[in-house]
Amino acid sequence: MDLHTQLKALGQGTTRYRYDQPDPSLLESFPSPFANPERNPAGAVGTIHIECPEFTCLCPLTGQPDFAKIVIDYCPDKFCVESKSLKLYLGSFRMFGEFHEAGVNRICNDLVKLLGPHWLTVRGEFTPRGGIPFWPTAEYRRP
Repeated sequence: MDLHTQLKALGQGTTRYRYDQPDPSLLESFPSPFANPERNPAGAVGTIHIECPEFTCLCPLTGQPDFAKIVIDYCPDKFCVESKSLKLYLGSFRMFGEFHEAGVNRICNDLVKLLGPHWLTVRGEFTPRGGIPFWPTAEYRRP
């Protein structure tokens, strides 16, 4: 099957945005070039670093907006996350109330479920609220 027919969000003429509920079904993946012997005959191990500087969500108690840069680092096994689907997924947090730590943990768990990586780290670099910045980190290491 052609990769372009497997991906739902990338290359579509219109994009549907959801902002009220984190939705892991928006996430899509594609085969990792590191896992393909034809593209990687030496068997190099690769890592991927992603920065999403425009993440927003809401405080679950006050409803005030929170802003962060989400930083994702991972070592893929068979799959890589498709970037447009990641953008749509992270956008689905915009009007959702959740504490920083819980949101970062949710993102980590959803990506691990999708990708099955060797390891994955998600850090939320939240802007200060009340003078205190919170930068929670969730990590996964394959047993």
